Amino acid sequence: MGRDRPSVAIIGTRGYPSYYGGFETAVRKLAPYLVEDGWDVRVYGRPGAVRLDDPERDERVESVETQGRDSKSLSTLTFGLTACWHAVRHKPDVALVMNVANGFWLPLLKLRGIKVVVNVDGIEWHRQKWSRLGKLVFKAGGWFTAKLAEHLVFDARAIGLYWNVVLGRAGTYIPYGGDAVSDLPWRETEIERNGYVLMVARFVPENTVLEFFDAAEQLTRDIDIVIVGSADPEDPVQVRATALAAGNDRVHLLGHVSDDQRLLALWQNAAVYYHGHSVGGTNPALVQAMALGANIVARDTVYNREVLDEAGTFFDADTESITRTVRAALEPGASRGARAAFRADEKFRWDHVCAAYAKVLRAQLPARFGPAASDRG
Repeated sequence: MGRDRPSVAIIGTRGYPSYYGGFETAVRKLAPYLVEDGWDVRVYGRPGAVRLDDPERDERVESVETQGRDSKSLSTLTFGLTACWHAVRHKPDVALVMNVANGFWLPLLKLRGIKVVVNVDGIEWHRQKWSRLGKLVFKAGGWFTAKLAEHLVFDARAIGLYWNVVLGRAGTYIPYGGDAVSDLPWRETEIERNGYVLMVARFVPENTVLEFFDAAEQLTRDIDIVIVGSADPEDPVQVRATALAAGNDRVHLLGHVSDDQRLLALWQNAAVYYHGHSVGGTNPALVQAMALGANIVARDTVYNREVLDEAGTFFDADTESITRTVRAALEPGASRGARAAFRADEKFRWDHVCAAYAKVLRAQLPARFGPAASDRG
């Protein structure tokens, strides 16, 4: 990394470019933006998770893979440790750390004089998928983060309020963005355009997946169901999804879809998009669905209401409410997709998101680096 330009290390994602989740989507947008803004950018990742042959990859972004233990309970901690250790040896001006589990390693960065900005993600110790020990680990990581990070980023105002009240830290609200695209080619030979209800989610309890499967048994009397998501083959939710699709030809189980264009087309052509996420702040999938003008029904949570406002319809976490709300959203004239697209363009644009990150990161730099490239004119 050259010293005539400020340098940033991005730690805590699966790498650049990667297509796993919200953090990875954000990095695919942010890393090239920062290069254009005058930064040297290094993104740490995991072996096998990075698509170096991606035609959209910006070769000016440096990708570094480190080693770790690839398991549910140890992945974030071990890959985060090796990435932080590499950063300590190479000393960027700023580290953008994703996820409070990496808070344990902030002392290493601090001792080396590296300024640290942390995107705290959701309140991980509230997630049902973690064991009691896992929740304690995340909570301890949050404590280290609150004590040691120079600056915090919250992807939802409700998350920021929690950190302010409970952990005594303020920060900057920066949500996720969405891409508005023109009509995409339709590649699904067994699925009719505008003739299905779409769910896109990891198969974990807090995403209200099993309740949706129960509702699907009733909804398929009227319309097809398309499910994008997966878990380990022996996972009970995956077993249930497989059985549901095998026993009902109106249920289409697509598994994990890593092709962005295919996934965008599925959102774009759904009669209804079902969003069952209950924790985690601003959800990237929800914002992207909004940008595409999807007709959204969402679980009634403070986070989903913050994002959607009046651009969606809300349900309670039970089968009857899900079934009733989806059927109402399918009625002629009931779609709020146009409102969703307008709100996404107004509140959740990637150029605004990236500019906000760049401003937060540059605030940690010594004065010798001067203004951003975008401000020099």
